[in-house]
Parts: sequence; C-alpha cells; structure tokens
Amino acid sequence: MIKVNIDLEDRSYPIYITNDYNDLAKKILSARLKGKIVIITDENVDKFQYVNCESSFSDLEITVYKYVILTGEKNKNLDTVKNIYKYLSDIKADRNTTLVALGGGVVGDITGFVAATFLRGINFVQVPTSLLSQVDSSVGGKVGVDFEGSKNLIGAFYQPKFVYINTNSLKTLPEREFSGGLAEVIKHGIIRDLDFFEYIEYNANKILACDESVLQYIIKVNCLIKGGIVQQDEKENNLREILNFGHTIGHAIESVMEFKLIHGECITLGMICVFKIAEYLKLTNNSITQRVIKLFETYKLPTTLSKIDVDAIYKQMSFDKKIKDNKFTFILPKKIGEVIKISLNDEELIKNSIKLLEID
Repeated sequence: MIKVNIDLEDRSYPIYITNDYNDLAKKILSARLKGKIVIITDENVDKFQYVNCESSFSDLEITVYKYVILTGEKNKNLDTVKNIYKYLSDIKADRNTTLVALGGGVVGDITGFVAATFLRGINFVQVPTSLLSQVDSSVGGKVGVDFEGSKNLIGAFYQPKFVYINTNSLKTLPEREFSGGLAEVIKHGIIRDLDFFEYIEYNANKILACDESVLQYIIKVNCLIKGGIVQQDEKENNLREILNFGHTIGHAIESVMEFKLIHGECITLGMICVFKIAEYLKLTNNSITQRVIKLFETYKLPTTLSKIDVDAIYKQMSFDKKIKDNKFTFILPKKIGEVIKISLNDEELIKNSIKLLEID
C-alpha cells in the first residue's frame, strides 16, 4: 500500500493507494470514525464495486447503509442532494455518521457537498472508482453540484477524512471513461512536471493495458502534484488556479453540449484552445501544441469537434466562477511543465481558439 499525505494542518488527511478494498474498514476505524456508515454510490458502480467494498466491513461491528443515486452528470444537482438529505434524516443520521463516496467524480462531489452541509458538517471518505476521480476530483476538497446547466456553480471546500484508492476498480471502467481520466493526468504533466509528461508519452502501451504498477505510479504522482498545490493554496486564491488549465472553455463546452461529451473529453478540447491562445500571444509555439495534441490522440481523446456553437460556448463561459472584473482568468502554457496566469477579455481571440477545433 502506498500512502501520500495531504498536509492542511487540522484538515490533513492521507491518501491510500492499493489494489483491493480489504483495509477500507480498518482505515475508517483507525481514523476514529465512529457511528453509522452510509455508502453513497451510483447504479453502475453499485453493480460492479459495492459487494467487494462492503465486504471489508463484514468482520467488524459497524452498521453499514447504502444509498444509490442515478448515474451521470445530469443527476449532479440539488434534487439528488435533497433526496440524500431525506434518506439521512429517515435513518436518523447524526454528527457521528460518516458518508463514504464510492464512485466517480459525480458521486464524490455530491457526497462531499452533502457531508459539508448536513447537520452543518459530518465526516466523509472518498473511495474513487474512476481514473478521473482517483487522480483529480477526490483530492483537494472541492465538492458541489451543477445548477441550471452550469458546472459546479454551487459548492464548498470540504476535505475528506481520507482517500482510499483501489486501482483494480479501474478494470471495470469503459475504455472511454478510462481515456477521459487520462486527460487530467496529462494536464498535471503540462502544468507542473515535464518528466512526468514524458513518462506518460513513453509508457502509453502499459498505461492503456492497465499495468498495475504503472497505474499506481501515475496515480501517486498525480496525488503528489495536486496535493502539493492544494497544500500551498487550499481555497484557490492563487497557485491552485493552475489546476483549472483548460477548464474555463472545457466546462463551457461540456454544458453547451449537455454533457454528451464526458468531462475529460471536454477538458482536452479546452486545453487545446488555451494552447492556441498561447500561440497567438507568442507565449508558446506550434511544435509544443502539436506534441500535446499527438499525446491526446494516443490516448483516444478528441482533438476536434463538428458543428460548434461558438457563441453559445462563449456565453456559457460567463458563468465561470473565476471571472474577475469582467475578465476571464486563463492559465496559459509557456512550455510543458510551466504555465502562467493572465486576465483576458479579447472576445475575438477566445472565439477563434474555439472555432479552430471545428472540422467540416
């Protein structure tokens, strides 16, 4: 078992990386989490992961409840949150209750938001089952829901008691979901670590074959990269903004397309757009852009779109939480491993970068 520590003073917690659920219940006990355990999952994860996860509690005197939500981003809303509140009230959950988020990013975000707000805050544990959630959304304490078509408009910063990653859960992922998670893996290399980016380039065959040791390594490095940033800037006042690389445009694409593309695919397209903006501003050059696009293609991520509604995407960007003084905050690449933050309100430039994604 690999252990990575996230140091946030009294909100510090460990991330455990292993290949089964055997020690999950023991980690809950060692974290001194007493009372009812409520595992929140979705319909798909319930079929493939719940039995193995729940079995880790079988030898311990712990009461375990289960709540299953509908699968998909479209269910990441206040209606789902309300239904979970009602269930928790029905089972008489109290402040000693611990919520366990067993699932991908949607399950983790919803569960964390419920934990942050029910009874003014109860404990929760992240047990991410998708690559995207293992390398990104389960780490850092961002929780929340979408609102009226806008991504993550309502939320909070609320840290888990620990994160428990079972890499074998990735074996049940559809190929598309696995590739989508790799978008955030690649992003971390682009914004922070050239050596890691090159590792992803050179080990593509092993990664796509789900080589266990390679997967554990890339998950560990991602947790170290993101955890290191979060430790310096938990509430996204400065440095943590670099984690939004590609997200301002990517989230807008995701919303306008009504979540027909998954998160990682949209972030990939958003990253290509910011490379195009950086090229125009002479911060980077086309050879670097093409190197990144080639890697996206290696991992079967989309690099073009058909029938783009550029105006709708730009309008949706206005709901981005990072707008300041009517300007967009963009994280732009200089080279692989180095990015800078700029404020930009050049509508034509931004729209042109989106238009460049379009194919006939």
